[in-house]
Amino acid sequence: MQNRPNIRPGRPISRRDFLKVGGLAGAASVLAACGGTVSEATQVPAQLCPTSAPTETASQPAAEIALRIAHITDMHIAAGGPSAQDFARALRNIQARLPSIDLIINTGDCVGDALGFEKDSVQAQWDAFTGVVRAEASLPIQHAIGNHDVWGWGLPTAEQKSLSSDPLFGKGFALKELNLPNRYYTFDLGGWRFLVLDSTHLPPPEYPEYGQSYIGELDDEQYNWLVQQLEATPQSMPVCVASHIPIISACELLDGPTEFRGNWLVPGAWVHIDARRLWALFWQHRNVKLCLSGHTHQVEDVRYHGVKYLSDGSITVPYMDFQPGYAVVNLYKDGSSDSEFVNY
Repeated sequence: MQNRPNIRPGRPISRRDFLKVGGLAGAASVLAACGGTVSEATQVPAQLCPTSAPTETASQPAAEIALRIAHITDMHIAAGGPSAQDFARALRNIQARLPSIDLIINTGDCVGDALGFEKDSVQAQWDAFTGVVRAEASLPIQHAIGNHDVWGWGLPTAEQKSLSSDPLFGKGFALKELNLPNRYYTFDLGGWRFLVLDSTHLPPPEYPEYGQSYIGELDDEQYNWLVQQLEATPQSMPVCVASHIPIISACELLDGPTEFRGNWLVPGAWVHIDARRLWALFWQHRNVKLCLSGHTHQVEDVRYHGVKYLSDGSITVPYMDFQPGYAVVNLYKDGSSDSEFVNY
């Protein structure tokens, strides 16, 4: 048996360290199996449940479709290797589907890693990503920023200080390459309102030994904007929230030995640490119906207080028994939705 990583109680653990611990990787797919509800997933082995199965049941009343989207996430495109070719093949697959897709939503981690690499390396990764998009994407794509899209936060402190005046440092690189007007934004389509969030932030200063270069949450400026947007949205208009890091996730409980000290310990870099105030906000605005995310590299459908939290697997990286793919999500005029995860 492999040695366990050196983990202190109360200190988050990196995903890489968790993967050093054997024996639990296969189990983590059980809770996320097929995107089913939590109670269903705990009873169904992941390997017996096809990931392409629709997540809704046939007993639901028929509703008129408003929009069909492809949810892609966690491309992790490197400057060399097969990831760019896989991404190109996936885009071709999406655009050849019938019934046709109206929109692609990308919830981030476009590049392999910008956190801990020098500028030239990061630029090469972005060139590989944007080259595929320019060559292959005929559908509109709405992008969110992932943690691996943030430049420099994983570099040594002295180097970060020297780069702090560079406009590309941090999220500037992603904003430029994705042609985003802001790190969070909103748009309307098909009678739905979409709120695209920036979920990657520096750890709070009161946790100097946090152990990771980022945390999943909304800064106060963005949270206040979100409140204003929801207050301005008619209650009859369904809302979809898109973020890289999941707001609520069950599969992350099993993504490594999170319980081995006798208590669940899920890092704040894996799931939104401010999930409590976000679900409370959504509870006040019952037209929030769907939250899309990536980050976990797993397929999961969690229902909580009337909101569907749908996380989808990486489009290029197999993980926890989930093969690369994308989700086709049908959004209906009544605010309901269903989805199918496609292994292209």
